[in-house]
Amino acid sequence: MPGPSTLRADARRNTERIRSAAVDVFRERGFSVPLEEVAAAARVSKATIFNRFGGRLGLIDSAVDEVVAAELLRAIDESRSVEGIAERVRAYVRALRDLQYSLPAVNDVLLQEFPESEPLMALCHAGDAFHDELVTEGHAAGVLAPGVTAGDFQALAMDNATALKHGPVRPTREEYDRRTGFVLGGICRATTLDA
Repeated sequence: MPGPSTLRADARRNTERIRSAAVDVFRERGFSVPLEEVAAAARVSKATIFNRFGGRLGLIDSAVDEVVAAELLRAIDESRSVEGIAERVRAYVRALRDLQYSLPAVNDVLLQEFPESEPLMALCHAGDAFHDELVTEGHAAGVLAPGVTAGDFQALAMDNATALKHGPVRPTREEYDRRTGFVLGGICRATTLDA
């Protein structure tokens, strides 16, 4: 695949138009959206996407920072800065579930739909590392329910991603937020929810 500096001006414009359309379509529908939809939004053929990006993975890798990486990493960083581990857990679970509801591509990341994408897997690893921190600090402070593991954080996120992506009916925002409370009620000790 030719580098950007070796492309003709019209090819460079096509490449940027495809990438820009991909960012918009991926943000709205997720990384699994048919490439025909990206091509239509960019006003190019699907073959042009393959010529410029090598296929879906190349396109995802070119757009991941603008589609999900910044938001996921911000959720981790902002949660990490919250004082008190009980509030940090609550802030993170709420932030992650909010992203899952509002940004379908987050669910593709959490479900590891494209394990060949190094940038997407790096986001998964960043989440796993933060889950380890939360569990270590949460158990040390006695704010997590006994037996909660870092794997439980990942499993809860994946269960939620599966329900949002493949469930027969998408819940209303009010129902979804109510269920977030149930999730928090299950992983935190009852006394830490009132604090």
